[in-house]
Amino acid sequence: MTSVAERIASSATASTAHSLATTTCDTDLAEPTWVFDALPTYGPGASVADPIPAETPNATRRPGQLPLAYQKMSEEELHARIVAAKEAMGDRLVILGHYYQRDEIVAYADFVGDSFQLANAALTRPDAEAIVFCGVHFMAETADILAREDQHVILPNLAAGCSMADMADEESVEAAWEELAEVYGFDPAQEIDAGWFERNPGVKLPVIPVTYMNSNAALKAFCGRHGGIVCTSSNARTVLEWAFERGERVLFFPDQHLGRNTAKAMGVPLTQMPMWNPRKDLGGNTEADLDAARVILWHGFCSVHKRFTTAQIDAARAAHPDVQVVVHPECPMPVVDAADAAGSTELIRRFVADAAPGSTIAIGTEVNMVNRLAAQHPDKTIFCLDPVICPCSTMYRIHPGYLAWTLDGLVQGEWRNEIHVDPDVATHARIALERMLAAAPQPLTGGAR
Repeated sequence: MTSVAERIASSATASTAHSLATTTCDTDLAEPTWVFDALPTYGPGASVADPIPAETPNATRRPGQLPLAYQKMSEEELHARIVAAKEAMGDRLVILGHYYQRDEIVAYADFVGDSFQLANAALTRPDAEAIVFCGVHFMAETADILAREDQHVILPNLAAGCSMADMADEESVEAAWEELAEVYGFDPAQEIDAGWFERNPGVKLPVIPVTYMNSNAALKAFCGRHGGIVCTSSNARTVLEWAFERGERVLFFPDQHLGRNTAKAMGVPLTQMPMWNPRKDLGGNTEADLDAARVILWHGFCSVHKRFTTAQIDAARAAHPDVQVVVHPECPMPVVDAADAAGSTELIRRFVADAAPGSTIAIGTEVNMVNRLAAQHPDKTIFCLDPVICPCSTMYRIHPGYLAWTLDGLVQGEWRNEIHVDPDVATHARIALERMLAAAPQPLTGGAR
């Protein structure tokens, strides 16, 4: 099967505007990523219209252009450089690749997985001097927080951010926390250290902050300071159970859909899940709404997973009556409800692997992963629910040119594109992350119906 990059390039050379419009979300994706890396947007693709907020770490660390020599290198030369650098570095290097990375990057990864798996994977290579994270900015930050002081975390392209992560910033969350403190009657400045719950058994806090892994280090530190925790799509249910044991309710940010879908599957009524819009007083709620709340959902979302619709599921079932539909919980609730199963990228991978030969499976997640699963399981018919080729535009920024350039730097003793998290931020964020790592994902049932 051709790669997503090849399919996009093929679409970009199509002869008619109609063909372009119906095959890829943005034909500019066929251009090399460095063409767009100096622009203040997330790049062509699903989130092309989203300007990067000026105050985010991703905006303040905009890269320069990839050196011209690397822009001009052929695929063969880039491959040779990457392989040579890996051989030269040996065990001093570990490359982590997220499932959503393009195939030509995954090919070089020592570990491939979702954010929970990769956070653990980095801990298994204590001899590695360099952790090269082929993912996005918040993932590299997390690796730096969990790494030893003498380890270096590299993000091949600093423009690889996340529009969802930028939908919740520290100032907005702090402001929401102060408003909630007035409603629930607690001191917003009170810090809850790592051992507080053990010293106060049975005491529940008015609200527990829970941030999705897709958030910046400052928000993970916020959770660490206030008795909260980080979750991933793999362990979101375990994390919410942990939080409900220790708090009356949860403030869940930045992805509303993961929070809603997880809490709904646990039996929390929608009437007890108000939305918090940071641009409105009390998030657009009344005090009565907030008093009755069990999960307060931040107004954030994933631009890729928001593309999936129930109409796409209906079309898949009409074309393939025996189709099984599995989607990511970042999809809107009606899509999750209409699917046969929903869960993390690892659950989706396992769902496909466990399906009987000859099965037809429609998947609602990032197209690079879907395309790879189809190639890995030729005995099954596997396709993306969204017929338009639209990869995660920020994950897509990790190009072999950037990987070769950063790896060449390691061989030469240069730490190019190193990610540093402020030590004070890292101290508090580590508390929330260690709680996350202890909250093991539950068995991969996926809520199959």
